[in-house]
Amino acid sequence: MDHEFALQTLYAVLSSSEEAISVVNTKGELVYWNEAAENTYQIKKEEILGKNIRDFFVQEDVMHLKVLETGIPVRDVYHIPRPDKHVLISTSLIHNEHNEVIGSLSLEKDISSTIQLNERLTSASKELQQLRQHIKLQHDDPFSKIKGINTTIQQIIHQAKKMAKTDATILITGESGVGKELFAHAIHEKSLRNGKPFIPINCGAIPNALFESELFGYEGGAYTGATKGGKPGKLELASGGTLFLDEVGELPLEMQVKLLRALQDKEMYRIGGLVPKKVDVRIVAATNRQLDKMVAEGTFRSDLYYRLNVFSIDIPSLRERRDDIPYLIYDFLEEFTYKYQKQDYAIEPHALALLCEYDWPGNIRELRNMIERLVVLSDNGQIMEADVSSLFHFGARTTEVKSFSLTAEKAQLEKERIIEALQSTYGNKSITAKKLGMSRATLYAKMRKYGITFEKE
Repeated sequence: MDHEFALQTLYAVLSSSEEAISVVNTKGELVYWNEAAENTYQIKKEEILGKNIRDFFVQEDVMHLKVLETGIPVRDVYHIPRPDKHVLISTSLIHNEHNEVIGSLSLEKDISSTIQLNERLTSASKELQQLRQHIKLQHDDPFSKIKGINTTIQQIIHQAKKMAKTDATILITGESGVGKELFAHAIHEKSLRNGKPFIPINCGAIPNALFESELFGYEGGAYTGATKGGKPGKLELASGGTLFLDEVGELPLEMQVKLLRALQDKEMYRIGGLVPKKVDVRIVAATNRQLDKMVAEGTFRSDLYYRLNVFSIDIPSLRERRDDIPYLIYDFLEEFTYKYQKQDYAIEPHALALLCEYDWPGNIRELRNMIERLVVLSDNGQIMEADVSSLFHFGARTTEVKSFSLTAEKAQLEKERIIEALQSTYGNKSITAKKLGMSRATLYAKMRKYGITFEKE
C-alpha cells in the first residue's frame, strides 16, 4: 500500500509540473507524457503513449535518443526540438536494480515566448540604433532638412556645402516657396559661425521709415519714443554670425548705400550714435527678383549687387524638379499624420498623378500646405483624386491620367512588391524583410510611407 501511495504521489507530482516531462524506453517508445508536455507540443497522451518518439519528432532533434546513444546525461541545455519550440532540457538515464539502462527521462522548460520576446527586443534595439544613427546623421548634416532626390538639387546642395565653409557672401535666387531660407539656415549651420546667431531680416516686410533703425539700431534719446538705453539693430545682433537678408531686392536705394558702407568699412553707427560699432557678419541674401535687370534699370545698386553676388545659388522651381514631387508628398504625409495624430495615409494613384501634373506656382511651400489640408480634411486614411480636385477647384476629369513620372512608377511598383511579399508570408514582417532584401526598420518605414496596414492572417 505504501508503495502504491508513493507511486500515485509521484505521478501526481509529475502531472502537475509546469515542465514538460516525458519518459521513453530503450526502443524510443513513450511510456510517460504529462499534461505540460501535451500543452507544449499539442499532442495528447492518448496519441503518443506506446508509440515511438521518432514518429513525432525528427530523430536528430530528440534529446532522449542522443542521451541513450551516448550514455551522457545533459542538464539545462538550450534545445530546439521543433522549429517553433525553444526549451531548456535536462535528460538523464533510467537504470533498473541491476544498473542496466532501461530508458531516459526528460524535463523540458518551454522558453519559446522568452526567445520570441528577446528576438523582438533585439529587432527593436537594431531599429532604435538605426534611428539614432539616422538622427545623428541629420543632426550632423543641416542640409538633410532639404528634401529631394533630383540630380540638380543634389548638385546645388553639394556646392552649397562647399560655399558654407568659406566666409564669403552668398546670393540665393529662386521663386517664392522654393526653400531659400532653408538653404540659408543650412549654410549658417555648416559654417564656422554656427555657434553665433543667425539673424533674418525680411527686407520686403519693413516700412522704409523704419528700415534704418531695424538694421542699425538706435541710441537712447535718438528720437521721441526711443527705448531708454537704445536698441541694437539686426547687424549688431548678428555679430560673429550670419545676417540673412531675405527679399533683398526690396531694399530701398538709400539703405543700399548705408548697408554697402557698413560692409566695406566693417563698422556702423546706431541712429543717434557717435561711437562706431564693429561689424563682423557673414551676409547671405535671397531674392525672387532678377537683380541684374534691376541693376540695368537703376533700381538696385551695381556695387552692392557685386558685393552680394560673390557666390550664387539658383534654386530650381518645383515644376523643374517634378521627380521630387512624389518624394515630397510622402514626406509631408508622414509629417502631418504624426502632427495631427492621424492614421497613416495612402494616396490613390490618380490623386498622385494629379498632384504631379500641377505646376505649383507656390513651389514646395504650396505643396506642403496642400498636403496639410488634405490630411486635416480626410478621415478615411485614403487621399482620392476627388479630394485633390476639390482643393484645386478642378472639374471632373474625363481624360486619361497622364503617365506617372519615373519616380511615381517606381514608388507604385515598390508598394505592389511589398504587398505581394506580405501576402506570400501571411503577414510575417521578418520573413518579408529578408525576402525583399531590407531590414525590418526599412520595411516598416516603407509600409508607413505607402499606407500599407497588412496584418497577419
